[in-house]
Amino acid sequence: MSSLDYLLSFQRFGIKLGLDNISFLLEHMGNPHHRFPAIHITGTNGKGSVTAFFSSVLEHMGFTVGRYISPHLVDFSERIVVNGRQIDSSAIDELVDEIRPLAGAMQAHPDLGHPTFFEAVTAMAFRHFAREKVDFAVVEVGMGGRYDSTNVVRPCLSIITNVHLEHREYLGGTIEQIAMEKAGIIKSGIPLVSSAEMEEVKKVIDRIAAEKGAS
Repeated sequence: MSSLDYLLSFQRFGIKLGLDNISFLLEHMGNPHHRFPAIHITGTNGKGSVTAFFSSVLEHMGFTVGRYISPHLVDFSERIVVNGRQIDSSAIDELVDEIRPLAGAMQAHPDLGHPTFFEAVTAMAFRHFAREKVDFAVVEVGMGGRYDSTNVVRPCLSIITNVHLEHREYLGGTIEQIAMEKAGIIKSGIPLVSSAEMEEVKKVIDRIAAEKGAS
């Protein structure tokens, strides 16, 4: 089985929101997400476009920029990109070799369980960005925000594009509940940009930003 086929086999473990698994993976990979600042982007629509815009601007300013998106459109390597260069097969092989023993250890752990596909790929992306010594990582949330695997990054800017009813089986049945999940990426003292238009959503975002001192 190829490294990519092995990784894709993780899809059978479905979706699991929470930060315990990703924290375990990253800790045992040397906490690579601590080595770069991130621009962290969530929202219902527009995440991909904003990720592309920020990556392009920062690259044109001369920075080395990692870009992490999901899902991919054609090829898996679209998910993990540094300055326009998609991750290559040899790097994927090396990263999967790091993941294999950790996945086994997690499956045997009473409080964790086998990592999901998204958890494993997120850990791989952050490890790759650290190896490439990126100046910034532009990171798109997979789902929601508060319990999304990407919500371990140390952002220099948080972005919420907009919020609509989506993934209600995971994020909550009301627009306010979903807004709470998206606003979970807001960090203490870290600036926030939002284009959310619905008044109910704005109230949630404004309240949490005020509580955390995020301008």
